[in-house]
Amino acid sequence: MARSVRLVPALTAVPVALALTACGGVHGGPGGSGVRDPYFPKAGNGGYDVTHYGLRVDYDPSAHQLAGTATLTARATEALSAFNLDLLGLEVGEVTVGGETARWNRAGQELTVRPREDLDEGETFRVAVSYTGEPETVTDPDGSREGWLRTTDGALALGEPTGSMTWFPGNHHPSDKAAYDLTVSVPRGLRAVSNGELRGERTARGRTTFTWRTAEPMASYLATLAIGDFDISRSTARDGLPVYTAVDPVEKEASRAVLARIPEVLRWAERRFGPYPFSATGAIVDRAVGIGYALETQTRPVFPGAPDITLLVHEVAHQWYGDSVTPKSWRDMWLNEGFATYAEWMWEEDHGGETAQETFDALYDHGEQTYEDLWSFPPAQPSDAAHLSEAPVYQRGAMVLHKVRQAVGDEVFGDILRGWAAAHRHGNADTGDFTAYVEKQAPGTDFDGIWEDWLYGEGKPPPSAR
Repeated sequence: MARSVRLVPALTAVPVALALTACGGVHGGPGGSGVRDPYFPKAGNGGYDVTHYGLRVDYDPSAHQLAGTATLTARATEALSAFNLDLLGLEVGEVTVGGETARWNRAGQELTVRPREDLDEGETFRVAVSYTGEPETVTDPDGSREGWLRTTDGALALGEPTGSMTWFPGNHHPSDKAAYDLTVSVPRGLRAVSNGELRGERTARGRTTFTWRTAEPMASYLATLAIGDFDISRSTARDGLPVYTAVDPVEKEASRAVLARIPEVLRWAERRFGPYPFSATGAIVDRAVGIGYALETQTRPVFPGAPDITLLVHEVAHQWYGDSVTPKSWRDMWLNEGFATYAEWMWEEDHGGETAQETFDALYDHGEQTYEDLWSFPPAQPSDAAHLSEAPVYQRGAMVLHKVRQAVGDEVFGDILRGWAAAHRHGNADTGDFTAYVEKQAPGTDFDGIWEDWLYGEGKPPPSAR
């Protein structure tokens, strides 16, 4: 059984530079304070790979106060005298490495930790950070809000692309995926819903503690936590797969019919994309004022209001493309959104609506009337971080997939969809990996024009490329 997190008084940070004389000799170097993502260069950290997050969080909505302890198990990928974690806001209390107090300092989102003894390359280590304070909401370059979002009855944590660092320290880049155990304590009467499987629920002394486990690797931007008054539904899909949905009571009636179709959508998606990659599924429907987007949080997508069937299909498809097969960098965002958008096209085609070809043709002929920026940049090269969620990534990304389908035919295209999801299951991949995979599956087919005109080409491809 889990217990509430004890608030830890803040300690005085010790400048990292002072630690140079703490040990006899330095054989390692500091890990990078970022992984040089082309759009978010400060995101993530070099020198280690996290394998597991153990998070304990205690939240008081009325005071907007969070207290937490994050315990990360990681492997050093190089010899380290220091390493960084991403954490925005919040006051750090104690930091330990291997159970021993470690020196640390902060600069912006970087929490730099210097263990008492250097870490050897390949060494597995455990770092624990206690922290308290008011978690922040951040604004993305595109103007959308993420991080820790207050709601009328609690809070909602959304992480794409960098918001998860507002509520727990970590290696916050999609290239580093890990398993998670999350224990959350909230006032009695509220619920705390997260990713994966609910492993425990206990009420004592006016608070309820929930324990959630995500056994499969997950990028931190896909982690979520919804705290509030929810109507909970538990059921099973195929082979006993747990389906756990949490719906704000205001959205209950409007959501009922669509959420009831989750098993149906999963069966369809498995036929198209292969076996479902996780051990649980479901949805969170919250009343998140001012949040104009849904998010494919792993195993349990978040909707800021009642979804329609198309949006549900989109977020379910992401469980394969984006959640299980995760991009190596944010430049590869189209591998998430192009696939999920094309899933919408295929769902429509398979259920008596427009064919994917008709959708493609309509976009080519007059898509800029709906998406003004449709041809403003190629899907594989968004112009900057502010445009990662724009139409070229979604719609033109789906058009790339349709051109591949045209080139190879439906049977091979189906094999590519399923094979790509299987080849990189629970891993990371980039655009170069995808183009190489496609070419390998269809030897003798010339894809150069598709890549040049549709994936990397500037402007609207000429009619000859259609």
